[in-house]
Amino acid sequence: MVTKALRSLWAEPRPANPPRRVWRDGALIAVLLTWSVLEAVLRDDLTSRPLALAAVFVVLAPLWWRRTRPLVAVVISFGTLTAVDVARILAGEDAGLLTSISGVLVLAYALFRWGAGREAATGLGVILVWLVVTHLADPTSPADTVAAYAFFLFAAASGAAIRYHAYARTRDIDEATAREREQLARDLHDTVAHHVSGIAIQAQAGRAVAASHPERASEVLAVIEDAASRTLTELRTMVGVLRATEVADFAPSPGVADLKRLAGRAEGEPQVDVELSGELDDLSPAVGAALYRLAQESVTNARRHARCATRVAVRVVGDADRVQLTVDDDGAVSTADGSASGYGLAGIQERAKLLGGTFQAGPSAGGGWRVEAMLPRAGAPR
Repeated sequence: MVTKALRSLWAEPRPANPPRRVWRDGALIAVLLTWSVLEAVLRDDLTSRPLALAAVFVVLAPLWWRRTRPLVAVVISFGTLTAVDVARILAGEDAGLLTSISGVLVLAYALFRWGAGREAATGLGVILVWLVVTHLADPTSPADTVAAYAFFLFAAASGAAIRYHAYARTRDIDEATAREREQLARDLHDTVAHHVSGIAIQAQAGRAVAASHPERASEVLAVIEDAASRTLTELRTMVGVLRATEVADFAPSPGVADLKRLAGRAEGEPQVDVELSGELDDLSPAVGAALYRLAQESVTNARRHARCATRVAVRVVGDADRVQLTVDDDGAVSTADGSASGYGLAGIQERAKLLGGTFQAGPSAGGGWRVEAMLPRAGAPR
């Protein structure tokens, strides 16, 4: 078990898409270098200020690429520190390096946050070697030695904790997206099954009347043609949608007409008002089901996360080409609106995208939180 866990850690890949360098990276290095220059000017025990500053520059410069090349940065920085301490031991030099080298704590964090498993293990070995050598160069009390190890191990543990928290959040969002894709596929499956069942019934009726009333058979064929066209439209919408193998539910999916069921008020919850306007007839069943799911999830999020909200307004407006859904609440905007409910919002966004629409969520200009989706009437473009 332990061996398997160690192999899994060793094979751990780097996190994908590390963030780009930002102004804070340059500011951090600038602050540390300024600190180094001031300390070099004010300290009297340095035998060679230029050499001390040069060594510190080599140690701190790798902070610039700590996310993209964490192991290289650790090897350069801590390798330089180890070489300097070995030279001090051989020369019997007592004066240590500048205290600004404490900035290398960031490298211990970055190693476990952005490095692969084998890079983290190798880099940790380099750091521990330096800690042993620097203790020999500057003997300290047992308490100070333990504190030094604790600082670096804490930085490494923090990086690992943030890394796996990010992994967990990404996994949860992916699962929410997959569930929404599956639900959309199920809704589409139900609609197509309904159409195909109608085609089969009409075909049976056509066979029954073809012999005795040939003129009525053409009417049946026209009905079959119309149903088949609608079915093909729904099938085209299903392209690219993943669906797990489950027993399908042939009950009709909720649509725009069912949005009225969301209206009302429960004890301790905000009042929900639903307003439907414009051209909402003959919507694609997939779009109708999506509008209901989008509104349902948005109202649920508002009830759970909108602080001090008294009202949630759901508005659906249709025109000849598209349908717009807007859900507004008057609660206080908080991080929960965008993060705690983030998995549900990820599913909503996936559903809108699959149908060829757009989705936005964020604080509204007048206060509160707004969710807005725009869907084409016919679903995903063919």
